Amino acid sequence: MQYRATVRDTMVQQFLKVKDNPTPKAVFFTCIDSRMIPTRFTQTNVGDMFIVRNAGNMVPHSQFFPDEQHSNEPAALELGCVVNDIRHIIVCGHSDCKAINLLYKLRDPEFASKDNRRLSPLRSWMCAHAQTSIEKFEDLLADDFNKPLLFQGETPLRKFAAYIDPEKKFNIEDRLSQINTLQQLQNIASYGFLKKKLENHQLHIHALWFDIYTGEIYYFSRRHKRFVIIDEEHFDKLFKEVIVYYS
Repeated sequence: MQYRATVRDTMVQQFLKVKDNPTPKAVFFTCIDSRMIPTRFTQTNVGDMFIVRNAGNMVPHSQFFPDEQHSNEPAALELGCVVNDIRHIIVCGHSDCKAINLLYKLRDPEFASKDNRRLSPLRSWMCAHAQTSIEKFEDLLADDFNKPLLFQGETPLRKFAAYIDPEKKFNIEDRLSQINTLQQLQNIASYGFLKKKLENHQLHIHALWFDIYTGEIYYFSRRHKRFVIIDEEHFDKLFKEVIVYYS
Protein backbone atom coordinates (compact mmCIF):
# COMPACT_ATOMS: atom_id res chain seq x y z
CA MET A 1 0.00 0.00 0.00
CA GLN A 2 2.90 2.35 0.66
CA TYR A 3 4.17 1.54 -2.86
CA ARG A 4 0.74 2.40 -4.33
CA ALA A 5 0.66 5.68 -2.45
CA THR A 6 4.18 6.79 -3.30
CA VAL A 7 6.17 5.46 -6.26
CA ARG A 8 3.62 3.45 -8.29
CA ASP A 9 2.53 6.29 -10.57
CA THR A 10 6.11 7.31 -11.29
CA MET A 11 7.08 3.72 -12.10
CA VAL A 12 4.11 3.27 -14.43
CA GLN A 13 5.26 6.32 -16.38
CA GLN A 14 8.71 4.78 -16.64
CA PHE A 15 7.23 1.45 -17.76
CA LEU A 16 5.25 3.20 -20.48
CA LYS A 17 8.34 5.09 -21.62
CA VAL A 18 10.37 1.90 -22.18
CA LYS A 19 7.45 -0.38 -23.11
CA ASP A 20 8.19 -0.79 -26.81
CA ASN A 21 11.90 0.00 -26.87
CA PRO A 22 13.76 -0.81 -23.65
CA THR A 23 17.51 -0.34 -24.00
CA PRO A 24 19.15 -2.15 -21.08
CA LYS A 25 22.87 -1.43 -20.76
CA ALA A 26 24.06 -4.54 -18.90
CA VAL A 27 23.38 -8.05 -17.71
CA PHE A 28 24.19 -7.87 -14.02
CA PHE A 29 25.06 -11.01 -12.03
CA THR A 30 25.08 -10.71 -8.27
CA CYS A 31 24.34 -12.62 -5.07
CA ILE A 32 20.95 -13.28 -3.53
CA ASP A 33 22.14 -11.79 -0.22
CA SER A 34 19.36 -9.60 1.17
CA ARG A 35 21.82 -6.78 1.81
CA MET A 36 22.66 -6.49 -1.88
CA ILE A 37 20.35 -3.99 -3.59
CA PRO A 38 22.09 -3.44 -6.94
CA THR A 39 19.62 -0.94 -8.38
CA ARG A 40 20.46 1.42 -5.52
CA PHE A 41 24.23 1.37 -5.64
CA THR A 42 24.32 1.38 -9.46
CA GLN A 43 21.67 4.12 -9.55
CA THR A 44 19.78 2.29 -12.29
CA ASN A 45 16.11 2.47 -13.09
CA VAL A 46 13.34 0.75 -15.05
CA GLY A 47 14.71 -0.82 -18.24
CA ASP A 48 18.40 -0.26 -17.42
CA MET A 49 19.63 -3.77 -16.51
CA PHE A 50 18.88 -7.46 -16.59
CA ILE A 51 19.61 -8.74 -13.06
CA VAL A 52 20.48 -12.38 -12.35
CA ARG A 53 20.90 -13.48 -8.74
CA ASN A 54 22.10 -16.70 -7.15
CA ALA A 55 24.12 -17.92 -4.18
CA GLY A 56 27.65 -16.58 -4.61
CA ASN A 57 27.08 -14.63 -7.87
CA MET A 58 28.05 -17.67 -9.95
CA VAL A 59 28.07 -18.12 -13.71
CA PRO A 60 28.76 -21.86 -14.12
CA HIS A 61 31.36 -22.78 -16.72
CA SER A 62 29.91 -24.08 -19.99
CA GLN A 63 31.48 -27.51 -19.36
CA PHE A 64 28.65 -28.21 -16.93
CA PHE A 65 25.97 -27.96 -19.62
CA PRO A 66 26.57 -30.45 -22.44
CA ASP A 67 23.92 -31.49 -24.94
CA GLU A 68 20.39 -30.64 -23.80
CA GLN A 69 21.10 -29.65 -20.21
CA HIS A 70 20.13 -26.14 -19.22
CA SER A 71 20.61 -23.60 -16.45
CA ASN A 72 19.24 -20.18 -15.66
CA GLU A 73 22.60 -18.41 -15.95
CA PRO A 74 23.52 -19.23 -19.58
CA ALA A 75 19.87 -18.77 -20.55
CA ALA A 76 20.03 -15.27 -19.07
CA LEU A 77 23.24 -14.58 -21.01
CA GLU A 78 21.57 -15.63 -24.26
CA LEU A 79 18.40 -13.66 -23.57
CA GLY A 80 20.35 -10.56 -22.62
CA CYS A 81 23.33 -10.57 -24.96
CA VAL A 82 22.02 -12.41 -28.03
CA VAL A 83 18.28 -11.77 -28.11
CA ASN A 84 18.48 -8.24 -26.69
CA ASP A 85 21.98 -7.37 -27.93
CA ILE A 86 23.20 -6.05 -24.57
CA ARG A 87 26.90 -5.21 -24.82
CA HIS A 88 28.08 -5.37 -21.21
CA ILE A 89 28.08 -8.14 -18.62
CA ILE A 90 28.87 -7.24 -15.01
CA VAL A 91 29.58 -9.69 -12.19
CA CYS A 92 29.32 -8.13 -8.73
CA GLY A 93 30.60 -9.90 -5.64
CA HIS A 94 30.47 -8.55 -2.12
CA SER A 95 31.97 -8.67 1.36
CA ASP A 96 30.77 -11.03 4.09
CA CYS A 97 29.11 -13.25 1.50
CA LYS A 98 27.50 -16.17 3.32
CA ALA A 99 27.86 -18.43 0.28
CA ILE A 100 31.57 -17.58 0.00
CA ASN A 101 32.05 -18.03 3.75
CA LEU A 102 30.65 -21.53 3.27
CA LEU A 103 32.93 -22.06 0.27
CA TYR A 104 35.92 -21.22 2.46
CA LYS A 105 34.88 -24.00 4.87
CA LEU A 106 34.43 -26.39 1.95
CA ARG A 107 38.20 -26.45 1.58
CA ASP A 108 37.96 -29.17 4.24
CA PRO A 109 37.60 -32.46 2.29
CA GLU A 110 35.40 -34.04 4.96
CA PHE A 111 33.04 -31.06 5.07
CA ALA A 112 32.88 -31.14 1.25
CA SER A 113 32.42 -34.92 1.03
CA LYS A 114 29.80 -36.41 -1.30
CA ASP A 115 27.71 -37.53 1.66
CA ASN A 116 27.62 -34.02 3.06
CA ARG A 117 26.88 -32.54 -0.36
CA ARG A 118 23.85 -34.81 -0.71
CA LEU A 119 22.48 -33.21 2.45
CA SER A 120 22.90 -29.66 1.21
CA PRO A 121 21.97 -28.20 -2.19
CA LEU A 122 24.04 -25.13 -1.28
CA ARG A 123 27.18 -27.18 -0.60
CA SER A 124 26.63 -29.10 -3.80
CA TRP A 125 26.17 -25.87 -5.80
CA MET A 126 29.34 -24.32 -4.37
CA CYS A 127 31.45 -27.48 -4.74
CA ALA A 128 30.32 -27.96 -8.33
CA HIS A 129 30.77 -24.42 -9.59
CA ALA A 130 33.42 -22.80 -7.39
CA GLN A 131 36.20 -25.39 -7.41
CA THR A 132 38.36 -23.29 -9.73
CA SER A 133 37.97 -20.31 -7.40
CA ILE A 134 39.17 -22.47 -4.50
CA GLU A 135 42.15 -23.75 -6.47
CA LYS A 136 43.25 -20.22 -7.36
CA PHE A 137 42.69 -19.12 -3.77
CA GLU A 138 44.90 -21.96 -2.44
CA ASP A 139 47.60 -21.08 -4.94
CA LEU A 140 47.59 -17.46 -3.83
CA LEU A 141 47.37 -18.34 -0.14
CA ALA A 142 50.56 -20.38 -0.43
CA ASP A 143 52.34 -17.22 -1.60
CA ASP A 144 50.71 -14.99 1.04
CA PHE A 145 48.81 -13.07 -1.66
CA ASN A 146 51.98 -11.50 -3.03
CA LYS A 147 51.83 -12.71 -6.63
CA PRO A 148 49.20 -12.01 -9.28
CA LEU A 149 46.66 -14.51 -10.52
CA LEU A 150 46.02 -14.97 -14.23
CA PHE A 151 42.49 -15.01 -15.65
CA GLN A 152 41.16 -15.36 -19.17
CA GLY A 153 39.29 -12.35 -20.46
CA GLU A 154 36.97 -12.13 -23.44
CA THR A 155 39.10 -14.51 -25.53
CA PRO A 156 41.84 -17.04 -24.69
CA LEU A 157 44.47 -14.51 -25.77
CA ARG A 158 43.03 -11.64 -23.74
CA LYS A 159 44.34 -12.73 -20.37
CA PHE A 160 44.62 -10.34 -17.45
CA ALA A 161 46.59 -10.41 -14.20
CA ALA A 162 45.02 -9.64 -10.84
CA TYR A 163 46.56 -8.78 -7.50
CA ILE A 164 44.05 -9.65 -4.79
CA ASP A 165 43.94 -7.22 -1.88
CA PRO A 166 47.69 -6.40 -1.95
CA GLU A 167 47.22 -4.00 0.99
CA LYS A 168 45.66 -6.88 2.99
CA LYS A 169 42.77 -4.72 4.20
CA PHE A 170 40.08 -7.41 3.81
CA ASN A 171 39.60 -10.68 5.64
CA ILE A 172 40.48 -14.00 4.09
CA GLU A 173 36.93 -14.86 3.00
CA ASP A 174 36.55 -11.50 1.27
CA ARG A 175 39.71 -12.19 -0.71
CA LEU A 176 38.17 -15.48 -1.80
CA SER A 177 35.06 -13.53 -2.82
CA GLN A 178 37.14 -11.25 -5.04
CA ILE A 179 38.86 -14.22 -6.69
CA ASN A 180 35.50 -15.90 -7.23
CA THR A 181 34.09 -12.73 -8.80
CA LEU A 182 36.91 -12.58 -11.34
CA GLN A 183 36.62 -16.30 -12.07
CA GLN A 184 33.07 -15.72 -13.31
CA LEU A 185 34.42 -13.52 -16.11
CA GLN A 186 36.44 -16.48 -17.33
CA ASN A 187 33.39 -18.73 -17.05
CA ILE A 188 31.27 -16.32 -19.08
CA ALA A 189 33.84 -16.37 -21.88
CA SER A 190 33.52 -20.17 -22.12
CA TYR A 191 30.11 -20.04 -23.86
CA GLY A 192 30.24 -20.67 -27.59
CA PHE A 193 27.15 -18.59 -28.38
CA LEU A 194 29.00 -15.50 -27.06
CA LYS A 195 32.30 -16.26 -28.80
CA LYS A 196 31.86 -14.15 -31.93
CA LYS A 197 30.59 -11.10 -30.02
CA LEU A 198 33.49 -11.34 -27.56
CA GLU A 199 36.05 -11.73 -30.33
CA ASN A 200 34.64 -8.77 -32.28
CA HIS A 201 34.56 -6.50 -29.21
CA GLN A 202 30.78 -6.30 -29.40
CA LEU A 203 30.47 -7.67 -25.87
CA HIS A 204 32.48 -6.79 -22.77
CA ILE A 205 32.76 -8.31 -19.30
CA HIS A 206 33.42 -6.41 -16.08
CA ALA A 207 33.77 -7.10 -12.37
CA LEU A 208 32.52 -5.03 -9.45
CA TRP A 209 32.88 -5.75 -5.74
CA PHE A 210 30.68 -4.17 -3.08
CA ASP A 211 31.76 -3.69 0.53
CA ILE A 212 28.50 -3.88 2.43
CA TYR A 213 29.93 -2.39 5.63
CA THR A 214 31.29 0.78 4.06
CA GLY A 215 28.94 1.05 1.07
CA GLU A 216 31.95 1.41 -1.23
CA ILE A 217 32.03 -0.05 -4.76
CA TYR A 218 35.23 -1.37 -6.33
CA TYR A 219 35.82 -1.78 -10.06
CA PHE A 220 38.35 -4.30 -11.31
CA SER A 221 40.86 -2.29 -13.32
CA ARG A 222 42.78 -4.36 -15.85
CA ARG A 223 45.23 -1.49 -16.19
CA HIS A 224 45.98 -1.44 -12.46
CA LYS A 225 45.50 -5.22 -12.08
CA ARG A 226 43.35 -4.90 -8.97
CA PHE A 227 40.01 -3.81 -7.60
CA VAL A 228 40.03 -0.01 -7.35
CA ILE A 229 37.55 1.95 -5.27
CA ILE A 230 35.20 4.12 -7.32
CA ASP A 231 35.51 7.49 -5.61
CA GLU A 232 36.34 11.12 -6.36
CA GLU A 233 40.07 10.37 -6.49
CA HIS A 234 39.90 7.43 -8.91
CA PHE A 235 36.78 8.09 -10.98
CA ASP A 236 38.35 10.00 -13.89
CA LYS A 237 41.10 7.41 -14.41
CA LEU A 238 38.66 4.50 -14.23
CA PHE A 239 36.24 6.23 -16.59
CA LYS A 240 38.98 6.84 -19.15
CA GLU A 241 40.09 3.22 -18.87
CA VAL A 242 36.58 1.96 -19.55
CA ILE A 243 36.12 4.32 -22.50
CA VAL A 244 39.47 3.37 -24.09
CA TYR A 245 39.43 -0.35 -23.34
CA TYR A 246 35.80 -1.08 -24.13
CA SER A 247 35.03 1.40 -26.91
